[in-house]
Amino acid sequence: MAMNRAQKRMLQKQGALGADGEPARPAAQQRRQPGAAAARPEAKEARTGPAQFLKEVRAELRKVAWPTRAEVINYSIIVLVAIVIMTSFIALVDVGASEFVLSLFDE
Repeated sequence: MAMNRAQKRMLQKQGALGADGEPARPAAQQRRQPGAAAARPEAKEARTGPAQFLKEVRAELRKVAWPTRAEVINYSIIVLVAIVIMTSFIALVDVGASEFVLSLFDE
């Protein structure tokens, strides 16, 4: 694989290339010796119980910055107005396109 000096330096910093420029093999890819023991998988983390889960949920929900009633009303109005505008625009484009297509096939 052809690469310039900058690429080689970057790969050497990342550990993908050795000092001689040859690809460095990660430990997982090195060939195992015939008598070597297989690597053990990492132990799983202990599962969280339902009570601990609910405590953590409550703690996270306390951190949330909830909007005020006025903010919710204002944002809802903005969303509804945007929906009406976009729906009207799409309906007008649909009517215009259908009229155009029908005019092509009229005799």
